[in-house]
Amino acid sequence: MKWRRGVGKRWIEDRRGRGGGSGGLPIPMGVGGGIGGLVLLVVIVGVVLLGGGLPGGGGGEPSGGADSADRESQFVGFVAEDVQDAWTQAFAEAGREYEPTSVVIFEQATTTDGCGPASSSTGPFYCPADRKVYLDLGFFQELRNRFGAPGNFAQAYVVAHEYAHHVQNLTGISDEVRRLQGENPDEANELSIRLELQADCLAGVWGNSAAEEDLLVPGDLEKGLDAAAAIGDDRIQRETTGRVDRESWTHGSSEQRVRWFRRGFESGDVQACNTFGGEVL
Repeated sequence: MKWRRGVGKRWIEDRRGRGGGSGGLPIPMGVGGGIGGLVLLVVIVGVVLLGGGLPGGGGGEPSGGADSADRESQFVGFVAEDVQDAWTQAFAEAGREYEPTSVVIFEQATTTDGCGPASSSTGPFYCPADRKVYLDLGFFQELRNRFGAPGNFAQAYVVAHEYAHHVQNLTGISDEVRRLQGENPDEANELSIRLELQADCLAGVWGNSAAEEDLLVPGDLEKGLDAAAAIGDDRIQRETTGRVDRESWTHGSSEQRVRWFRRGFESGDVQACNTFGGEVL
């Protein structure tokens, strides 16, 4: 993926070297309840509100040299800027105002403003309470070495996925699924999967706009798909426990995550991302 150094620095909140809290994220993004009302909300708020695909923005060019961690933090800033430029214009065209947010980069552990302490073992996440994305850059090394998903577009997919959760939060979808969680906890994991797959699809919609901006190079889509497959619940469970427990999934299988990311990428259309309107298999 082509990009420029120094772009998007304002969206990086660098907490590396400061230490922080420990432990996992105490407020999960799981959701629950029947999906009938949520389908309507997605149609009215999450789909019609945002209209069609994301518009294109400025171009970019490859960076070079510099320390790896610094390069990665600048890359995250560039992606954050490009993703948010796209959503800002999409919201504006729908008569809404997009509220930009930053990425908190940390090492080992940090404390969120509303979601409690978090550690690197949590993985990249979005905190709906403070509306920020949290990322330990060490995850990118794990993505390359442990999950076999190298390339900066694989990293961009991760960042775009978390910003998609911000979009879901701004449009009310996240609030609705959390409300439904309390009504029927038995369906919590199923709706969590649908929420996550929608975020994958929205990340793909941004990927389509990045392609239109001529930011992608040959092989980038495949790297993004590899990343989506690498962090499927079934693959992670198989690697960590040797077995697959479908009932405990919260993000979707590798096949599902690839399918929805590809759907968003190929369509470039938010309306293709209604994961609450039918089967997600």
